Amino acid sequence: MKNLLLATATALTLQLSLAREAESAQVKNVTFESNNQTLAGDLYLPDDYQAGTKLPGVVVTGAWTTVKEQMSATYAEELADRGYAVLAFDFRNWGESGGDERQLENPTNKTQDIIAAAHYLTTRSEIDPNRIAGLGICASAGYMADAAVESDKIKAIALVAPWLHDQDIVNQVYGGEESVQSLINTSRKAQAKYETTGELSLIPAASNTDENALMYQVPYYTDPDRGMIPEYVNEFNLASWEGWLTYDAIKTADNLTKPVLIVHSEAAAIPQGAKEFLSRLSGEKRQLWVENTTQFDFYDSPEAVTTASDAVAKHFKEKL
Repeated sequence: MKNLLLATATALTLQLSLAREAESAQVKNVTFESNNQTLAGDLYLPDDYQAGTKLPGVVVTGAWTTVKEQMSATYAEELADRGYAVLAFDFRNWGESGGDERQLENPTNKTQDIIAAAHYLTTRSEIDPNRIAGLGICASAGYMADAAVESDKIKAIALVAPWLHDQDIVNQVYGGEESVQSLINTSRKAQAKYETTGELSLIPAASNTDENALMYQVPYYTDPDRGMIPEYVNEFNLASWEGWLTYDAIKTADNLTKPVLIVHSEAAAIPQGAKEFLSRLSGEKRQLWVENTTQFDFYDSPEAVTTASDAVAKHFKEKL
């Protein structure tokens, strides 16, 4: 009886393992160029993909300070399971990509890299070059919107848990005008130091114990079972502050005419920014507000990710 139970358990474990493998996407390691830097990416394809098939393509990007193996990979696999070819990649100065000014959060650079990624997808044999979309999560939602305005390759976008701020929201979040100016001054000093000596001014990106970290006692980033993965370099370049704090993602809506989906929650970060962004869009737009879902739930909670991925896949199916 004992042997029978063991054999049954072993068979069940094998079946579950095979089922997970069958559901997982094919992943190809790829590289492409952006502004004379080599960027590293992972191209996710449906597990049953057959050579010669032309799929709709999606560029997916994640929250600030993150790398492709975090929430970008989570959504890339979800969308690949739903029939898309999906590129998750590291921006310049991050992860496995090139660049000397490491861990720099630069909206202009990241927007240019998204445009380069979309162009790269049009060159892939697995992808229909006329059906390219973009998915931006958290901070990269603004960069994705900017890229959609600038690039004719990107036909539609979806923004999940978007962090979309303007100057008013920046002042609210970062302690008022004086505090914001102080951070900008810190940024300028760090940039001058780098330009003079080549030395980076780095602080921890996330910590449960260091109050000077960019994100102090913030979930996801400090949990090894969630965002604190080996590929994540837990550092933030202080020279990032000026570009980030003076960046206005909301005004991009004034020039964005391509179809937009926003998936957000009142319990997630700055929902007022998403609402203002939506109100200023003149093109086709839709929204899905999920109840009782935090910003970090959207990163890796199975229920939140599935809900968002279903909505994104449906949006792209209708608009590409």
